[in-house]
Parts: sequence; structure tokens; C-alpha cells
Amino acid sequence: MPKQRALAAQGLGFDGAIPPNGYQWWYVDAFSDDGTAGMTLIVFIGSVFSPYYARARKKSSARAEDFCSINAIFYGPKRKYWAMTERGANDLSRSANRIAIAASSVTLADGVLAFEIDEICVPFPRRLRGSVRVELGHLTQQCFALDPEENHRWWPIAPASRVTVDLEAPRMHWQGDGYVDCNAGTVPLESSFTGWHWTRTDRVNGDSWIFYNRTFKNGGQQGLTLRHNDQSGIFVDAALEDGHDLAPTPIWRCARPLIELGSQPTITKTFEDTPFYARSKIAMAYRGEQYAAMHEYVDLNRFERTWVQQLLPFRMPRNAR
Repeated sequence: MPKQRALAAQGLGFDGAIPPNGYQWWYVDAFSDDGTAGMTLIVFIGSVFSPYYARARKKSSARAEDFCSINAIFYGPKRKYWAMTERGANDLSRSANRIAIAASSVTLADGVLAFEIDEICVPFPRRLRGSVRVELGHLTQQCFALDPEENHRWWPIAPASRVTVDLEAPRMHWQGDGYVDCNAGTVPLESSFTGWHWTRTDRVNGDSWIFYNRTFKNGGQQGLTLRHNDQSGIFVDAALEDGHDLAPTPIWRCARPLIELGSQPTITKTFEDTPFYARSKIAMAYRGEQYAAMHEYVDLNRFERTWVQQLLPFRMPRNAR
């Protein structure tokens, strides 16, 4: 996996050019210190899992800015709150340090990402409103091409961040360690990959790990292992082959492949169980240490199926002016 310069010369590239049929997203996740809560925030321009964007691309070239959203998900001990309303270009504004999509926004200032969330949950409507503060800590400058053609790039911006959640609706307040990255591409994901699985661990003795394995549309796969140290930044480690398969998700039976670790990880909680995507919290051992980790698997072959495309609007409503 060739290393490249970061996706932005300054800041996080909020105002960068995105080609037609392309995409860019900024991703944050976190676990609460007490282990009872979690969170994922994703800002999409050219929403890669949008059924509306997929439909538009099949007809002709489509502008990424016409398909943008903030996917805000908060996981509590007993339930989760999910919001992902897609908007059009008229609801998008962005500058070098700020993106606003309708009533929600994210601003970068003095090493802090400040989210202001004002969304409506689905499938049961209720307000999701409040703020999230992400102290980025040490920023990496390493960006990686995910495919041989270098159409897709990944930037692990801040693997060791500190997150404060302060929601008004529902009332939710916690702090915990988090992770921030960015992906960008010039073509749709499904044109290059059949899927991938990705895992990032929490920090133990200052070190955390990221594992990123991709399976290509034309066959073959490629993996990468990164070690991040709080003081020294990211180091590239040896690529690992697929190993243990976690149990598939209970409802949609989505696969959960994992790298070869030498010991069997356990699933702590299934956060997302969808026809083509699984997100889980797992407990794993690696190189003599025990870690809590976020794991995801994306099945892009399933994503392209007609029945999956017909289901997606129930979780991703569109409201474009």
C-alpha cells in the first residue's frame, strides 16, 4: 500500500475538490471511559452508501455535493439513536475549517473538531441534538492508497483523540477515547472493491493498532497493519492475512471476517446489523496485550443488490431543497 501525502495541505481538507461520482468522508468514533456507551459520526460529501447517489450514477455523471449527509449514531447501554438524512447542494456550505449540512455542522479550530448536531432519528422520529467535542491530539501526515490504481485514499488523521459528548436530546453526557480518519475517492467504492474489513483498537501503554484488509473487484486482497504511538506517530507493520471469522450478525447474517490474531476474539456488542454492513465492539488480544476494538465489515456485492437498494431509504431518508 503506497504512502502518499495527507489529503489536505492545511486543516482537514473540508473545502477540497471532489470529482463527479467521487466522495469524501470524515469519520469519528469513540467508546466511553466506563465502557457503557459509544458513538460514530460520519460527514459525507458524495454519500457512498446512498441509494439516491447510486441511482444517479447509473444514469449519468453525478455531483457529489448533491448527495451529502451527517450520519450521527449514539449507542447507549439499552438503545441506540440513529440519524442520517441526506441533503442536496443547497443545504451544504463548506470552507477550509467548517462544513455545515442543513442544521448540523463541524468546525475545526485550535486542534478541536466541534460538532453541532441537529437531526431527526429514524426509523422512529425523535430529535437528536447536542454537541460533540473531539480533541485531536497528534495529527498524522501519512495517507495511503487503498487500491492499485490509487482511486481511493485513506488518511488516519488522529488515532488517539479525546471525545466529549454533550447531548440535549436525548440527554447523554460522557467522555472517552476516540479515533478520527478521512477517506476520499474519485470513483464509487463498488467499482473497485467487493468489500473490506477494518479494525482499530483502543490504546494500551500508549500504543494502538489499525488493521485494514480490502478485497478487490478483479480478485485478490491486500492488508495493512499500522501501529500508532502517542508520541511518535504511525508506523507501518507487516500485512496480515485473513484469519478468524467472528460469528455473523444475528439478524441479517452479515459476515464479520477478521485478521489472523493467534487467539479467538470475542464480540462485546453488535452496534450495526444491516444487510451489507456490520459494526461491532470486540475484545481481542494482540502481541501480548488485551484491547477493546471497533470492527467493521462492508459487503459491496450485497450493497449493489436491488433488494438492498430498496431497503436503504428507510434508514437514509432524503430531504433535498
